[in-house]
Amino acid sequence: MQYIFGPVPSRRLGFSLGIDLVPFKTCSLDCPYCQLGKTTHKTIQRQAYGSPEEIITELRDALQQHQKIDYITIGGSGEPTLSIHLGSLISRVKAMTAIPVAVLTNGTLLHSEEVRDELVAADVVIPSLDAVSEDVFARINRPHPRITVSRMIAGLKRFREVFPGKLWLEIMVVRGINDSLEEMGKMKSVIASIPFDKVQLNTPVRPSPDRELTPLTEQELTDLKDFLGEPCEVIAEFTGKQYVREKALQERMITMIKRHPLNLADLSASLGVPQAQLTRLICFLEDQGRIESRRHGDEWYYHLKR
Repeated sequence: MQYIFGPVPSRRLGFSLGIDLVPFKTCSLDCPYCQLGKTTHKTIQRQAYGSPEEIITELRDALQQHQKIDYITIGGSGEPTLSIHLGSLISRVKAMTAIPVAVLTNGTLLHSEEVRDELVAADVVIPSLDAVSEDVFARINRPHPRITVSRMIAGLKRFREVFPGKLWLEIMVVRGINDSLEEMGKMKSVIASIPFDKVQLNTPVRPSPDRELTPLTEQELTDLKDFLGEPCEVIAEFTGKQYVREKALQERMITMIKRHPLNLADLSASLGVPQAQLTRLICFLEDQGRIESRRHGDEWYYHLKR
């Protein structure tokens, strides 16, 4: 399938059937901690990405497989609010099934009334907010030049006023960038001004393109949770269990590139796995020293490390 992936186990959403709504790494931010890699198309322009009819056809096929699905989650490889099909897709999904719809978003377009109106139909919306100071925001999220964190916060407040569903805020905390007492004190004030149903703390424990980033420890996140207060919780996984379920996929990938180096698109097509999931796995295998990437022309190919 081109647009549908999973269901994949999620700590927050149970078994989540994903919808990849925009092209790989099309986003309004270029966060250095993003495990999918560097943003290749940084934009705030909403466009008609993909084929809604193909998405609905693939979704119908997936639903007919009678797998356990707790949420249908719109997110994936880029920022879903950049698609002008978002609102109609949410409505069509909800007309097909009683399974609740969640949307993962970086929150940068919530200042738009059009985007807010489209998201209102979702059951759960999970926006991000990593910083509330403009200088810290610029460091940790590397936004499109026309995005400001003050505009994002205003958009969050307006959205909460009209959204009847569950609103869960995610904060990615990175040591030495946004973890200062001053910044988190400002974050606490913002959280107090918006009635979120949950505030979820994360830290980059998975491989990311910027190897210099340092995560907080489990105890430090727990202390920060206590500082921020209710309804804050820690969602970062420190046990490494997220890779166990991908063991079979790792071995399939290793077997393939042992015989012939492949690029990301080839691996995705051959394994039947979305590029977003493969990128996480590739980062892990590179960190383990099992594979390496080499540039050939305009493409990166993955080789078995010998």
